[in-house]
Amino acid sequence: MKILATTDFHGNSEAFRKTATKAIQSEADVIVISGDITHFGSLQNGRELLALLLKLNVPVLFVPGNCDPPELATETFEMIESIHGKCLQIYNTSFLGLGGSSPSPFTTPYELSELEIRDILMRSYNACKVQCDTILVSHSPPKDTKVDITFSKEHVGSLSVREFIEITKPKLVLCGHIHEALGLDKINETVLINPGPAQHGNCALIDLNGKIKVNFERL
Repeated sequence: MKILATTDFHGNSEAFRKTATKAIQSEADVIVISGDITHFGSLQNGRELLALLLKLNVPVLFVPGNCDPPELATETFEMIESIHGKCLQIYNTSFLGLGGSSPSPFTTPYELSELEIRDILMRSYNACKVQCDTILVSHSPPKDTKVDITFSKEHVGSLSVREFIEITKPKLVLCGHIHEALGLDKINETVLINPGPAQHGNCALIDLNGKIKVNFERL
């Protein structure tokens, strides 16, 4: 399975169009969006942006980010589906989702307490009916990693996300939120990827046929 991983579009419609083109060129099997589809936009704004990917005949899995309206967490149409609080199986892999973010100093539209994050993650995990490899799609990165560190060298990720990874050991975590933390890290054997903000042309192509292969590319 080949995944086109994206995050942090912040309302940039051209980045969505380039994502569609990239998905076709790379022959991606699944597109994953780890949040911040809009930039403090409405539910209708989120729908219109996601609809730019409708022409593709591949599943599009997403979670909302902290800059998205919370209502986007339950949005699903055609092959585009929010997996916030859900478990969805594709190609013998279970995708779990967590939208929003842990509390920030900026009081953004969709923030969750660490207890709420823990409950949503466990709800997603318990919804999985088949034992197979799991991929966590989370807007918030796990705390104290290379993918949650800001320009000021602060680790601002979620402790609950980290604890969930340590307990359940997913194969892969796709996250975003911290624009400057583009890159790859690991927690034990779990691979962590922040593809970088799509609004600036960033994405990652991930090949799961055997060993995980990651290429950070441009849209």
